[in-house]
Amino acid sequence: MFSNQVALITGASQGIGKEIAYYFAERGARVIVNYPFESEYEKAQAVVESIQKAGGWGEAIQADVGKEDEVKNMFEQIKSKYNALHILVNNAGITKDSSIKKMSVEQYSDVIHTNLTGSFLTLKEASLIMGGQSYGRIINTSSISGLHGNFGQANYASAKAGIVGLTKTAAIEYARKGVTVNAIAPGFIRTPMTDQIPDDIKTSMISEIPVQRIGEPVDIASAAAFLASEEAGYITGQILSVNGGSFM
Repeated sequence: MFSNQVALITGASQGIGKEIAYYFAERGARVIVNYPFESEYEKAQAVVESIQKAGGWGEAIQADVGKEDEVKNMFEQIKSKYNALHILVNNAGITKDSSIKKMSVEQYSDVIHTNLTGSFLTLKEASLIMGGQSYGRIINTSSISGLHGNFGQANYASAKAGIVGLTKTAAIEYARKGVTVNAIAPGFIRTPMTDQIPDDIKTSMISEIPVQRIGEPVDIASAAAFLASEEAGYITGQILSVNGGSFM
């Protein structure tokens, strides 16, 4: 499916990003596992080693997507080693939840900077490579929170709503260069973060989802793989909601 294609997955040392890295590697991609800080090295390397043990190809590269110099350095490494980039999955993100009344400007800015500005920085660098090769697939990560809001997530919802605008604008600008830009808006997905939610609250949340189950990281990975495929070449500027029907 992705034989010999180079795929960069940001924030791939854990959670949904890790599953996406596995999923793409299993289908032949040469996966670059991005991780934000040196403290995450062992986690990222564990992902790479798992990919390699399964017969795939993986490499870990550190870069905080919110820092332009680190993003540029990461892409210089990619260009130097591969001279190509076929797929970018912008998955890196953070949360710093609080009600608007209690949220500090720093909490708001940090989330906007990593989740939205970080996606802009990596998309910009990736599009320079992809435009030159007249082919590319960019998949950004929005959220159900960015589509309908969520209590205590003014910063996160704002960033994820911004991803929608970024995606649609980039899709217009790069369509003629053979580069598609789409986004996935996950709903309630099983991750280390959602595992911390008390069971009674989790049960209540699941009861409101039409398919009556929590989403799994593979649900997001398979959606990303479809949007990254050659078969999805006529799809661009779209937001694919993967939420079990909880928001339509």
